[in-house]
Parts: sequence; C-alpha cells; structure tokens
Amino acid sequence: MYITVTKQTLDGNYAQSVSDFVAYLEKENDDKSIDEMEHFFNQYGEEISGKEVIKEIDGNTAKLKKTEPKFYSITVNPSAYELKRLQNHSEELKKYTRELMKEYAKSFNREINGRAVTVDDIKYYAKIEHQRTYKGTDRKIQENQPYATKILQIKNDIRKIKSGELEGNIKKLQQTMSRLEKEAPHQQDGKRIVRGMPKEGSQSHIHIIVSRKDMSNKYSLSPGSKYKASETVFNGKPVKRGFDRDKFFKASEKTFDTLFQYKRNYVETYKARKTFLKNPKLYFSILSGLPTNEKATAYKILAKSGVPIMNIPTNKVQLALKIINKFKKGIDRAIQSGSIGI
Repeated sequence: MYITVTKQTLDGNYAQSVSDFVAYLEKENDDKSIDEMEHFFNQYGEEISGKEVIKEIDGNTAKLKKTEPKFYSITVNPSAYELKRLQNHSEELKKYTRELMKEYAKSFNREINGRAVTVDDIKYYAKIEHQRTYKGTDRKIQENQPYATKILQIKNDIRKIKSGELEGNIKKLQQTMSRLEKEAPHQQDGKRIVRGMPKEGSQSHIHIIVSRKDMSNKYSLSPGSKYKASETVFNGKPVKRGFDRDKFFKASEKTFDTLFQYKRNYVETYKARKTFLKNPKLYFSILSGLPTNEKATAYKILAKSGVPIMNIPTNKVQLALKIINKFKKGIDRAIQSGSIGI
C-alpha cells in the first residue's frame, strides 16, 4: 500500500477551486458507457456527479485565506499483490475507502464541540480509477531513456534531411531507429515503453478529495499540519492540534489486512519503509533474518519492483556503503513510482 497526502497547488498558488482536479479525475470515463463509468462516492452516497463535488468542496472554505489550501488529495495505491486478493476491485475498494476514512478522522488530534473527530465530520469525495500511465519517475521509463534520446535525435536528423538542412541516408537512419526501438530493455505488447503509455495488469487505485474544513464549515482539519499530536494555548485555553500520519498509514494497512484477510510481507509494511529510510543496516538485518519462505517472498516482491537483488550479508560489518547505496537507489525509485507498497 502506497499512500500520498498532498495539498493541491496550481502554478505555485493554491487552487481556489477543485474544478480542474475533478475534471482530471473524470478523464477515465471518456468514451465509456454509463454502465462502465466510475462515479464519485463518499461515506454514505453513491453516483455523485462531478458538479456536486465542485459545489460542495468549493462552498466549504469559510474564512480560509487565498494562501491556504482549500482541499487535500489522498491517493491510495494498492500493490499488485493486494489487488490480487480482491474479487471485485470497484466494490471492495469502495468498502475499504469508507473504513480508511474512519481511520483518517481518528488520526486528528483535535476536538469538535468537546469530542473527538469522527468520519461524519469529514467532507470528502472519492473515485476509483483502473488505469495508470507511465511517468518519468518510473524505472522502466528511466532505463529506456538512453534509447529514447537516440531515437529523438534520429527523428530530428531525418526532419533536417527532408528540409535540406542536413545530408544523410534516411533509409539507414530509419533502420537504426527501428533497431533501437526493439533493443530498448522494457517493452509492452511489442512496443518500447514510453511516457503516457497505459500500464498493463491491474492498476486500480483510489483518489480522495478532502475538504480542508469540516462538514459544518467551521473547523479546519488539515492533514498537512506540521504538528503530529500536541497541545497549544489559544485564548487562554489548552487546544489539541495535529494530524498523526504515522498512525494513519499504519492503520491503512491494518484495515486492508483485516477486511480482506491479507497476509502482509515485511517489505510491504510502512514500518519497513520507515526502518529503511532511518536505518538501512537494520532493514537489511531484519530482511536477512526473516523465515525462509517469507524472505523468498520479500525478495520476489522487491525484484518485481525493480530493486536490485543481491546477497545481503547478515554481518553488520560486511554491510558496505556501496551495497547500501545501490540498494537504496533502487528501492527509492520503486517507492517514487508507487510500484511497491512500502
């Protein structure tokens, strides 16, 4: 499970309307029949229109300044292994989203009218998508890039030859270009993988638009708060503040595992990701000490995600910096592309 929580910006400024983001999320419904479309939903409603989402989110911004975010985006990316556990991606991911948002509410260290925040205080709209396209951060795009650069240069040369700016043999250049297309290391359906190409396999994921203000439009609930869980004094009274992301991310895994009886491998956990980022040596030590079957599964997951697999020494003294950096580079790239849930 790979989850991101981001505030929406536009050209360096906070977007004053959610309309552009809603339009972006509606793109997957293009050229689909009504029965095939995925609609927005929330904790209790189904088939909510984009127009209603815009009206509700844009109308729930009381006392927010232009320099403050009006809404946040939560993107939930289940791994291929997690998706494989599901029978009906659309319905089961909706069920999961509604349980997840209960945990989102619990992660606020705030009180509303003297009580803890609940999901009924959260104004949100979610949408399931089933397609993804390759981005520049994806490992396959990066490893295909040298070939893409050469192909682009050849195309430019051909264009110049046709316009008389350059002399050369167009046929030979086209043959070279064809060879480079086939030699690129990453192919899909017989074609070189390029940016914007739809990814094959199960790609279902969840987009959630969350209003900065609560349902009453009185209280600000920011998951981007720099305060994890603390108290401050406001008008002479102690006030709770903060959002605990660690708590939310851990709960997201536990909720999925409980709902779908999913047995999570160590390398799929948020705890593993935190350990890796803070203490790579400890991460490798734990990985090496896993039971044989679990360790084999862990290596399989990492290899499929493009992380270079090597014999990882159990002796901490043997954990050379060069090995750690090589492994770290691969795992960082996998995390950035959302290809593994750690």
